[in-house]
Amino acid sequence: MAAKRSAGLVLFRRPGGGNRTTGDDVEVLIGHLGGPLWAKRDERAWSFPKGEYAPDEEPTAAARREFREELGLAPPEGDWLPLGESRQSGGKVVTLWALAGEVDLDSVAPGTFTMEWPPRSGRTQEFPEIDRVAWMDVAQAREKLVAGQVVFLDRLLDLLAVAPSSGGKQDES
Repeated sequence: MAAKRSAGLVLFRRPGGGNRTTGDDVEVLIGHLGGPLWAKRDERAWSFPKGEYAPDEEPTAAARREFREELGLAPPEGDWLPLGESRQSGGKVVTLWALAGEVDLDSVAPGTFTMEWPPRSGRTQEFPEIDRVAWMDVAQAREKLVAGQVVFLDRLLDLLAVAPSSGGKQDES
């Protein structure tokens, strides 16, 4: 059986005042995972906007869709910079792109999901996919992100150190 696949975006900005060599000036947008399983956790309970896609869907289309579903906003315009893929501890393969841009946090309107809660109760409830979003510097995001996504922070910093203003155009499929 093929591994499940997810695609998403690492939205970043450089508000200034930091060290462009070390990446101290880079902030990323991350969301706290919604639902009762994550409600009392903070460290290792945040994620980049991403989600699963079917084998016949283009990963860039899935990343665009998931950004919209999780944040209720279209991704900003700009160049999508590939950060590659990483196999997570559960076997899922995650592919992310970096995108420089801004979003108004007050405009975020997360999508929802339904699950049986409490377990084995026969009752279903609706929960937000993410219950809050924040811009965090890389050091803070490194502590908050689920462990399997931290590798993308390192890749982002590597990419920005080498070519902070270049990259491939977004696939419009």
